[in-house]
Amino acid sequence: MAILGATGAVGQELLQLLNERRFPVGRLISLASPRSAGQTLSWNGEPLTIQPVSGEAFAGVDLVLASAGGSVSKQWAPLAAAAGAVVIDNSSAFRLDPQVPLVVPEVNPEAAFAHSGIIANPNCTTILLTLALAPLHGRRPIKRVVVSTYQSASGAGARAMEELRSLSRTVLDGGEPVSTVLPHSLAFNLFLHNSPLQANGYCEEELKMVNETRKIMAIPELRLSATCVRVPVLRAHSEAVNIEFHEPFPVAEARALLAAAPGVELLEDFEANRFPMPTDVTGRDPVAVGRIRQDLSDPHALELWLCGDQIRKGAALNAIQIAELLLDPARAGGAV
Repeated sequence: MAILGATGAVGQELLQLLNERRFPVGRLISLASPRSAGQTLSWNGEPLTIQPVSGEAFAGVDLVLASAGGSVSKQWAPLAAAAGAVVIDNSSAFRLDPQVPLVVPEVNPEAAFAHSGIIANPNCTTILLTLALAPLHGRRPIKRVVVSTYQSASGAGARAMEELRSLSRTVLDGGEPVSTVLPHSLAFNLFLHNSPLQANGYCEEELKMVNETRKIMAIPELRLSATCVRVPVLRAHSEAVNIEFHEPFPVAEARALLAAAPGVELLEDFEANRFPMPTDVTGRDPVAVGRIRQDLSDPHALELWLCGDQIRKGAALNAIQIAELLLDPARAGGAV
């Protein structure tokens, strides 16, 4: 197998998870741009030398985990697929392509088997959201969703995480933080997501959530509105979710469904006012859900709060779970 983009935050997590989950790797190849070629990574206690990506590099490769950005994936994923590999791509390059499955294994595992060589890994915030929506929608159809995200620096990569650390020290030392990775400093600050704004006033990240959720859950008419915010958290995203159904949904029933849902961890203590936090999920697989309550303004709506590790379940883990699903189709029955 090959990892395309192993030096980034998600690539590093992929390497770690391959070991943790004992994924059956016969031979591992690390591919990157020519400028990174020759660098050495450590994997499974052994040095792993980065090779320059090329069409020839995919000869004999069965599986490619790609996390090197949309332009790189557009160039190399079709060539890898043509060489006989299955590509699980973490970029946005193919997510809305009707010929490419967009998969969250706990939500739509069957879609993975309809691939033609490329499978798309969804956007991080979409993965976390659909894990909470799917169990509820399976019981009572969802009519409308309004979500606000609180996205950590990890969503912008390893350099953004390091910049948050550095600029936080600058502020604490009385200096003026100047960001070079993000458009504004995240140190003791937050700002609306910096992905390109569209003509309708929504940014690209918000529209990803809309369009990808519709595709994954096979609800093309789903009414969904998102507001995405970057916050000064190193790792793990959070979301405040308002879900309107076509009929009332008892809170106790929703809580029981989410507590039993694969990939979800119920974390709530109303007496102690204790609900999911980014620190609860950092470095862990489950998406923590809590503060499930009746919307006081709408008898057909519920509200909940969730947190999930963006690098792990929001990216690397989901990709590896897709690969595991392909190796063991029995997981499509819900055992992922």
